[in-house]
Amino acid sequence: MSDDGDRARLRPRGLIPSPLRRRLYDWRRAARERRWRRFPGIQRLPSHVAALTFDDGPDDDATASVLDALDGVDVKATFFVIGEQVARHPSLAREMVSRGHELGLHGFAHLRQDKLTASQSLADLRRGLEEVETVAGARPRWYRPPYGRMSHGALSACRELRLDPVYWSSWGQDWEAVAAKTIAALACRDLGDGAIVLLHDSARYGQRASAAATAEAIGPIVDFARARGLALVTLSQALAKR
Repeated sequence: MSDDGDRARLRPRGLIPSPLRRRLYDWRRAARERRWRRFPGIQRLPSHVAALTFDDGPDDDATASVLDALDGVDVKATFFVIGEQVARHPSLAREMVSRGHELGLHGFAHLRQDKLTASQSLADLRRGLEEVETVAGARPRWYRPPYGRMSHGALSACRELRLDPVYWSSWGQDWEAVAAKTIAALACRDLGDGAIVLLHDSARYGQRASAAATAEAIGPIVDFARARGLALVTLSQALAKR
């Protein structure tokens, strides 16, 4: 299937209007927290710092714009990359590293780990690690499961591959077709001490045509964090003593 076909196949989401879907994400917070207690991962950082993290790239749609926006505010971020996207856009993956950002792993494919067997989870994570290391010359330390869905198999794979699971504490809900000001407002709502902010530099696995709005939201998010005395750093910088 072509790239455009992939996007078209992934975008439809039934008949639920987008504003209602966004409210449902908040209503389901308790269920997410219960899942995350079963499969512990990093949700917050030490005091006085916060981290911007980006999932689903690299992508020729908006990754370059996101990198430029980060350069413009002098912030380094953590990108949870998809192995198959790294294979499609190797120069962008290398550019992330050359600009001083760090790479985390989001799997080789964008798969819900709770739908896989243990052997399938291990194969997905191992293949993703190999792709990232081969292309970008950097071995990820962090792993974020797609949709925040971990499993016993994925947790076992992380242990075998020496990956630390990472979730988030703030998000811009930017897999939806929302404007930059909405992304910024949602991300800043829970952006406090030790926040891990979830954003996306690709629209491939979401419900929007482009991730450009995320790049536009970076400036306001950074301004909000700095006004509250928060240094924006990579996960590795924040957790250097782990």
